[in-house]
This record gives sequence, C-alpha cells and structure tokens, in this order.
Amino acid sequence: MPEDALFAEVLDPGNRADPYPIYARLRRTPVARQRDGAYVVSTHAAIRSLLFDPRLSSEDLPPSRRPRTGNPLKDWLLNPIRNRVANAHRPLIFRDPPEHDTLRGFVMSEFTIARVNGLHGRVAALVDGLIEACRGRDTVCLVDDLSYPLPVAVICDLLGVPEQDEPQFHAWATRLATALEPDARRDEEARRETVATFDAIADYMRALIRRKRRQPGDDMLSGLARRDRPGMGEVDLIATAVLLLVAGHETTVNLITNGMLTLLRHPDELGRLRADPERAPQVIEELLRYEPPVHFRTRKALGDIAVAGTTIPKGAPIVLLFAAGNRDPERFPEPDRFDPDRTDIQHFGFGGGLHYCVGAPLARIEAEIALVALCRRLRDPRLLADPPPYRPGASLRGPENLGIRIGGIL
Repeated sequence: MPEDALFAEVLDPGNRADPYPIYARLRRTPVARQRDGAYVVSTHAAIRSLLFDPRLSSEDLPPSRRPRTGNPLKDWLLNPIRNRVANAHRPLIFRDPPEHDTLRGFVMSEFTIARVNGLHGRVAALVDGLIEACRGRDTVCLVDDLSYPLPVAVICDLLGVPEQDEPQFHAWATRLATALEPDARRDEEARRETVATFDAIADYMRALIRRKRRQPGDDMLSGLARRDRPGMGEVDLIATAVLLLVAGHETTVNLITNGMLTLLRHPDELGRLRADPERAPQVIEELLRYEPPVHFRTRKALGDIAVAGTTIPKGAPIVLLFAAGNRDPERFPEPDRFDPDRTDIQHFGFGGGLHYCVGAPLARIEAEIALVALCRRLRDPRLLADPPPYRPGASLRGPENLGIRIGGIL
C-alpha cells in the first residue's frame, strides 16, 4: 500500500481488529501527507509537540447544513438561522480558546474531584449488581452485560438524567459518536443524519434543563443550568450537556471492553490483578497506552507549521494519531508488549493539551472497579472469539461485543 494511502487503510473496517501494523508503517514518516490532503502525525514526539500549538484548531467540523424539507418557511428562514447558530455554538471539543476555555471552566467547576470520588460506592454497587445478574449463565457478553450499562448509569447519575430515558439517547449517542469519523464528515447523507440526531438530543436536553431550573437537584446539569454563567448561553449549555452525555459513556465502554479483552489475552496479568487489586491503577495506565479507547482526533492548521521535517500548510486537515504515538518504539521500549510494570507512561489515552478528557478521573475509577471485580468474580473466563467483532468507528475503537465463557460467578 502506498504511503499516502495508509490512513485510508486505518479507516477500513477490515483492519479494525489490528490497526497497529499500519501505525508502524505510518511512523516511518512522522508527518505523512495523504492523498486527500490530510497530514497524519503518528510519532510520540511529533504529536506531543503539536498538542499545545496555538496554530492547531479544533474547529474543523464541516458547516451544519440542514436538508431541504419543501417547506419555504423552514428552508429559507428557520433552517439557515439554526445552521448559523449551530456553527457558532459547537460543543467545546470543537471550539478554540477563549470560548473553549470558558466553557471547559464551567464544566470543571461542576466536575469536581469530590463529586467524582463520591461515586466510588455507587460504581462498585452497580458493578456487583451487573455481575450478579449473570449468575447461572455459562456465557456473558461483556458489552451488553456490563461495559455499556455501567457508564450509562453513572453518567445519568452524574448529570441528573433519568435512567429510564436511556433507551431514547442510546441510538442518539451511537449516531453522534460517528461524527468523529473522517468518512462520516465527507458523506453528505451521514452529515444530515448527524444534524438530525443532534437536533433530537438537543430538544431532549432543552426540556430537561427547563425541569432542572424549576426543580434543581444535586447534579451537574442542575449546577450548569444556573443562569449566572456569563459566557455560557442557552445554546452552549445544551451543546455542553449533549457532549457530556455522549462522551460520558462512549469512551468508557471501550476502555472497559478493551481492558478485559487484553487481560483475557494475557492470563498471567489477569491472575496478578485478581491476586493484587492494588495493581489496578498501573494496569489501567498501561491499558490506556496499549489499547486506548480513542485512537485519533482531527485538527486544522491555522498557519504553516513545521514539525518533524515537514511543513504542514495553513488550512490543511491534521490527524493526531494518538494510538500510534502510544506504541512508538522511540518513546516506549518493546511498545507492542502489554506490561503494567512500565514506569513513566506518558500516553495519549485521554488525548492531551487543552482538550485533555475532562472525564478522565471518572473513567479511571469505573475501569479500575469494573476490571478488578470481573477478574475476581468470573470463574475461569475465556474468550468465545478472538478477535471479537468490532464497532465500525476507527476513532472510537472497541469491540461491538465481547463474548466470554465462564465457569460461574464467585
């Protein structure tokens, strides 16, 4: 495969189970221009050098364009206004400073360490309940039985979203997660579906925020919905709420599922974690390096940028291939070996720079509690299929389901 077509191979679903050989080829040219004009950055040093570069913009989503309906009022008046508003008030991961910093500051004022740490007991109880529900079975599907329902229940608790509404936003969240995929951005039909999905979940959030203002609770959404927040208007509040709901479980599903898959492929490490749960934090950090939940994010160059011997021209799309940097042999000895005893693991498992994942502390807690409980309570777990079937996305990469045969529940 020619070097300028390698990223297309990354996006090919046929390579989802093991994209790492392609990443190794990409690292030979740390900044590689692809046929579509995008520049893929794949080495640890090159990615790190760009993460705080103000010439990199996150405002790279295509303009919002709602499809024609045949209704002149909507097509010539209402939808153009809605498009302008949507383009000006994207979720904060698609915003640059200073607007990004203002919105992130509001989120962090509610996403406190005390609030996150206070969820330990709730997460542990949820995990035990989900595992207990599998008693009497000889197989489990990790995604359906734990990896998906756990983060959904936790983010609903955190935001104050009624858990019984989860079936409504399950499909919405799955659809919006694909908006990170370059293929979806270029496909007109996919873009229309994304816009329609965002409108639907935004309408849901708008109604929920109204209820929170009438009857506020001790949750993040009630806190964010306070009206004394200059810099976060109604549209920004709704976009932020949608982002937190979707991002709050999509990546954690992958972290837990990829983590258990990796441990089942390394039974010695599974046994060590079972015997010594205190190892969990270092196991999670190595998992974030070795099998991260997010493999890449896209950016746009605001000016010419010289990096690793290549000049990225102004206006060019950029792909920060985090998962390739995580396995860079120039940064990590034996990078393709899963080794929780590593030290100095400066990975990109939660991205980096201004857009470092705000939910990273919560994701770590959920993954640690879930993986320790799974290792200790599942008797003789074995994979039903390896590799398992994967979800379509290349950016948010993880198994669609993970079948495990078990000898019982302890």
